[in-house]
Amino acid sequence: MKKKLSHLSDRIINHIEFIYPDVEASEFADQLMLEMGLDKKCKKPKPYKNHWDQNDVIAITYGDSIIRKGERPLKTLHQFFKDNFEDIINGIHILPFYPYSSDDGFAVINYKQVNEKLGDWPDIEALAQDFDLMADLVINHISSRSEWFEQFKRNHDPEKDYFISVDPKADLSAVIRPRTNSLLRPTETLEGERHVWCTFSHDQVDLNFHNPKVLLEMVSVIRYYLDRGVRMFRLDAVAFLWKEIGTGCLNLPQTHEIIRLLRTLIEHVNPRAIIITETNIPNRENLAYFGNANEAHIIYNFALPPLLLHALLTGQNFHLNNWLMSMPPAQDGTTYLNFIASHDGIGLRPIEGILSEEETQQITDAMQQFGGRISWRNLSDGGVKPYEINISLIDALSGTLDGADEWQVERFICAHIIMLGLEGIPAIYIHSLLATHNDIHKMEASGSNRAINRHVWDCDLLRASLSNMTSSHAMILEQLKRIIKIRTQQAAFHPNATQYTLHLGEGIFAFWRQSRKRDQSIFCVHNISNEIRKVPLKGMNLVETHYWWDLFSGYEYDTLNEELELAPYQCVWITNK
Repeated sequence: MKKKLSHLSDRIINHIEFIYPDVEASEFADQLMLEMGLDKKCKKPKPYKNHWDQNDVIAITYGDSIIRKGERPLKTLHQFFKDNFEDIINGIHILPFYPYSSDDGFAVINYKQVNEKLGDWPDIEALAQDFDLMADLVINHISSRSEWFEQFKRNHDPEKDYFISVDPKADLSAVIRPRTNSLLRPTETLEGERHVWCTFSHDQVDLNFHNPKVLLEMVSVIRYYLDRGVRMFRLDAVAFLWKEIGTGCLNLPQTHEIIRLLRTLIEHVNPRAIIITETNIPNRENLAYFGNANEAHIIYNFALPPLLLHALLTGQNFHLNNWLMSMPPAQDGTTYLNFIASHDGIGLRPIEGILSEEETQQITDAMQQFGGRISWRNLSDGGVKPYEINISLIDALSGTLDGADEWQVERFICAHIIMLGLEGIPAIYIHSLLATHNDIHKMEASGSNRAINRHVWDCDLLRASLSNMTSSHAMILEQLKRIIKIRTQQAAFHPNATQYTLHLGEGIFAFWRQSRKRDQSIFCVHNISNEIRKVPLKGMNLVETHYWWDLFSGYEYDTLNEELELAPYQCVWITNK
């Protein structure tokens, strides 16, 4: 007689049978449930539930982006956020805070330790009490200095099977790479030389998820983070997780199934926990990580930063409009994470097939003119292609394709207003909140292009700058705070509220948002050019029986026969409520 299984056991077994057809699924399901502290009577989470609303705004930061001598950086960061951002930010993504060997945290030495240079677990737990905490699960790879890799080199069981060894003569030409270094790393072990798979750098050794013990290790890490207050899990570089020689080793079916399995486990421990997939890939492939509302709760809107940059550099909204029209509304239980700057750079892969090579070249030329750098990736034919732009956002928006101009601040604020109005949850990089410029010295000292946008602020100097209302940092932060406060009060800006693209002419990027109860409409109109633009109100189809006004200026439109006259980079949010 077949043993009766719980709904949870059934679901886990189904996942396992797809990923590991040769594994005894029931036994492995029990191991996973034990590792997560789950029993077969646990309550089934409610599907298609939105764990967010218009009040949610996330900040992205390193644990040591703000430091004070003699104080743990995580404590300094926590107090600074409470003093300066608590009224506008309710979520914090602290980039990898574990001990690491390279890539500013993304070569993790030990997943279950806090980097002692930053603080300790009580510091993390304290942050999680005041803010919704997002942590990186650096799931694809681990540091070559980790204990796991040391044990691999000693041929120790079980770690000897935690990594991917490949015959260097194997044909790996189909593998899609985000970097230009060689894929395989020669490594001396007690069994002789082995060549291990390294998608990113030779210090970041890929884990072998063909081995279910590796998945079990990651599940243990997830439970550890949940117990310390982590609510949001950012699955770093997850698209590269599963490898099959002869394929591109990107977005393979087993990768998607592993995400579905992790979601099943996580949401049964904490129904409000969220999975976010970090998949810097072409837009159509990125959208696949929603699954059928059963994979990622949230996916990054990776196409937004380069497309918005292109629009503001050229004053042209054609590509931005087409992209927005192509984006499917997120189902309940899923949404987008909107960002326009991050700790990495402005990725160019998401715009492949959207912008022409000539248009992409125009962007990269302009960014280098404004002090930025370009990072490259290998192609299967042996060539290289631009992978991302490395630059601070305030400097990226210094001017247009014609060069720097006097509209830098207005252009910068316009970019954020657009992001804050779009369907999804906004995520703002700390160096955008603070209008931090390119850190050329740090980039040159580190030898890493990405360090250009990873400045470390002295807390006391930063506070002094922010207290001086004539400083650009203070003026921009005050503008952003005002805009964010307005946003969080509007039901039409719920991450899953209705959105339609508007067509109001060249140089005007516009869209309409409507609250889920249909009692508020907001027409978001943005002049993305350095020229004055005029927009007839009648062209926006405003309902004549409603009263309409601009949320920014408070100006009331007495008649719909009026014409909007927008200064360069001026924006309006016209609402009826």
